[in-house]
Amino acid sequence: MTLQAITRAALAVVVFATLAVLSPQTQAQSLANQTANQPELQQEYMRQIAQLVEYIGVDYSEAVANGEVVNAGEYAEMEEFSAIILRNINTLATDNPALQTLIQPAQQLRELIMSKANLAEVRGATSQLRAQILQQLPKVELPEVLLPTAQTKEIYQAQCSACHGQQGQGDGPAGQNLEPAPTNFTDLERAENRSLLGLYDAITKGIDDTAMMAFTNLTEQQRWSLAFYVGSLAFQHGTEVARQASMDVIDLQQMVNTSPAQLRAELPSSQANLVNILRANPQQLFQAEISPFAVAKARLQAAEEAYKAGDLKRANHLAVSAYLDGFELIENGLSAYDAAQTKAIEAQMMNLRRIIATPDQQAQVSAAISDILAALERAQDTMNEQQLSNTALATASFVILLREGLEALLVVLALITVLRRTERNDAVKYVHSGWLAALVLGGLTWWAAQSLISISGASREIMEGVAAGLAAVVLVYVGIWMHSKTNAQAWQQYIKQNLNAHLAAGTLWGIALLSFIAVYREVFETVLFYQSLLTQAQSAQHTSVWGGFIAAAVVLAMITWGILRFSVKLPIAKFFAYTTYLLLILAFVLAGKAMIAFQEAGWINATPFPVPSNIDWLGMAATWESLGAQLLVLIVFSVFFLKQRQATK
Repeated sequence: MTLQAITRAALAVVVFATLAVLSPQTQAQSLANQTANQPELQQEYMRQIAQLVEYIGVDYSEAVANGEVVNAGEYAEMEEFSAIILRNINTLATDNPALQTLIQPAQQLRELIMSKANLAEVRGATSQLRAQILQQLPKVELPEVLLPTAQTKEIYQAQCSACHGQQGQGDGPAGQNLEPAPTNFTDLERAENRSLLGLYDAITKGIDDTAMMAFTNLTEQQRWSLAFYVGSLAFQHGTEVARQASMDVIDLQQMVNTSPAQLRAELPSSQANLVNILRANPQQLFQAEISPFAVAKARLQAAEEAYKAGDLKRANHLAVSAYLDGFELIENGLSAYDAAQTKAIEAQMMNLRRIIATPDQQAQVSAAISDILAALERAQDTMNEQQLSNTALATASFVILLREGLEALLVVLALITVLRRTERNDAVKYVHSGWLAALVLGGLTWWAAQSLISISGASREIMEGVAAGLAAVVLVYVGIWMHSKTNAQAWQQYIKQNLNAHLAAGTLWGIALLSFIAVYREVFETVLFYQSLLTQAQSAQHTSVWGGFIAAAVVLAMITWGILRFSVKLPIAKFFAYTTYLLLILAFVLAGKAMIAFQEAGWINATPFPVPSNIDWLGMAATWESLGAQLLVLIVFSVFFLKQRQATK
């Protein structure tokens, strides 16, 4: 918080405290004078009013029960606070007509307290009034991240435990004789009606007429971290993780501004428990995305529930999502520690999808999911115990770009060198337009996925599978065409008779399309993997990630230079022969990757191949379907090679 903001907040506290000892008429006049033409100070007072409103909702049960006063001191405080709220809203509304709508609910709250209404009515009125007050205020400024829990606990022990106790139960030695007693943060009923914003304001500004002081010595991040920490203590039984889809239901501002009881009342019953989970695990709210481990676990548990209910289609969808929207995003980071562990989890998840497609296999499904959850726990412990080293991050970054970029690069370079060797340099611009458009659209797609729409892992895999399949088909065709021109005489004849006619506008745009497809499918996946890798790195380690990226870019640039330089010197027959084999390899790889993508998306079944045959750089996976697709590429090439040889003879 800036010095100006701290000064303004302190002034608001002093003025608000001073108002308490003045007559009502003097209070109103003083408040009007203070806030005249000062909208920022008016906002501070509105926050103070919201805090008083919440305080009434929390503590009214201590003052009144069954229409009778059970604590005269507490009830007198309720009367006083409700009067101050109504009076100050009336005063602030004279300078700000937008606040006129708050007068009636403030009057209603005052009347309910004076008539000793039941707790439900009073809490309903406080929730309504507080929500309306917050609607008049700008969004609360929150830190980008909370402090690590261990660090927050240290601050709590140093600053708060003397009064609130080491476990937050309000039993600290310095709080034994305080009146009112320090808050017991583990009291679930009280926590249900206490917002995180109210806790933060209490920490920041203190509470009048109590021993609760303003902790202006702490930074804003420390105060927010404390608020989230003490706000979690009553909900620690909520040890689950929130499902990613549920984050569209509750955002961070809602969680901060609204009490759990009120928020839960606004949610569908299927989402109610999410409030407890997020209060118990607030770090999830500050993540750009929920931890991929958390997503994978939640999807697997939901898949088991769906299977038990007999909904095999949904169970399969959730099992697929557990991998694509969860585990796949941390594969690169985990592989830096233990590649074998990564492969084992992949195989387990693939096997689960096979089992879950068959009805009446409850025991097998439960056992498979239990094994995967245990494996995910071990993998998460591995990554949590020690932070990814700078070397591991740089290596993972290097491998991601080199692996994803090399395939696209080879296709683009093959097209460029073919056009140059055929003396059609004018057509090279079509290749460049294709890959440049792919880079731009890839970036826009990622931005849209982050900001406008939600692209599921299955949709991403389908997109990649279709692109890889189309590219493989085109490469097979181009490879066969090039092989038919490996004879120099045949090539010269083709040049003379067909080249200019065949490389007309339509064909040139086809070349641009192939360039676009080859690059676009890699760009989106590359951005996805880098985003996930950056979430696993500390801010200070981002330079290591970008260092690996730059190193891979340099290697790709060297490969580009080498191919363009030396391919020009090759005799035309050898050039076409070597390029044909390159295209055959690329088509072989892309055919396998297309099938794998469709299998991961759940479009095609995955039948295990009895012999281990996973070779990533060749796009090979140990399934009959993916190996069959690659075998088909080899068969097609072989048939045309044999026909070409017979024709030559």
